[in-house]
Amino acid sequence: MAAHNNSEIRYLTPPTVDVKKKKYCRFKKIGIKFIDYKDPEFLKKFLNEQGKILPRRITGTSLKFQRRIAQAVKRARHLALLPYVTDLMK
Repeated sequence: MAAHNNSEIRYLTPPTVDVKKKKYCRFKKIGIKFIDYKDPEFLKKFLNEQGKILPRRITGTSLKFQRRIAQAVKRARHLALLPYVTDLMK
């Protein structure tokens, strides 16, 4: 059995180096003060394909605005502007 050196290690795909972009709150950056629950196209950006609200760790939204988004989505669902559940929303 031949001895293997570290320089002979071959990968099927090159090892990826995670370069993470800094997440930012788009509301603070743009200066949005009010989230309108009557604008379903804007609120769809914060929902996944099944209609679930995306968490802060994915969107990068601050806690204050995440709460406002959740409240706006719930109000829009109540008024049937957004679905509660769906198969393919986007």
